[in-house]
Amino acid sequence: MRIGQGEDIHRVDEGRALVLGGVIIEEGPGLAGHSDADVLIHAITDAVLGALALGDIGQHFAPTDPRFAGADSADFLRAAMKMARAAGWELVNLDATVRAERPKLAPYIPHIRQRLAEIAGVDPGAVSVKAKTAEGLGAVGRGEAMAATAAVLLAPAG
Repeated sequence: MRIGQGEDIHRVDEGRALVLGGVIIEEGPGLAGHSDADVLIHAITDAVLGALALGDIGQHFAPTDPRFAGADSADFLRAAMKMARAAGWELVNLDATVRAERPKLAPYIPHIRQRLAEIAGVDPGAVSVKAKTAEGLGAVGRGEAMAATAAVLLAPAG
């Protein structure tokens, strides 16, 4: 089996839509980034790539590459999962945490879990997503940023 962990952080951008786990959350605020800035999918993609010992998201989908300007981050996770399957691995489970002061994410968690399962091609029961605040500490706590961490377990396919 292979374990991978990932993390990401993005500055808040009030002028953009908030996308988390492939779900558009209308009450925002959005996040700054080259792609759609989906901090949760970026952390999960990093975790999958890490489990495969293939580096990080920036090595595969560089934030300086114009092809990825405004890109749907779901495509990054789909590509990482394709790499995993091609190498003979399947996702057993993923566990992720989003840190944000606003909006309150609890009502969105079921939809985010379902969407992540669809993107990764796994049963929703293999996907865990939690939301936490930073208790007013640091950039996340001041509402200036959102962060996410993720862990994945891969096993030989079959």
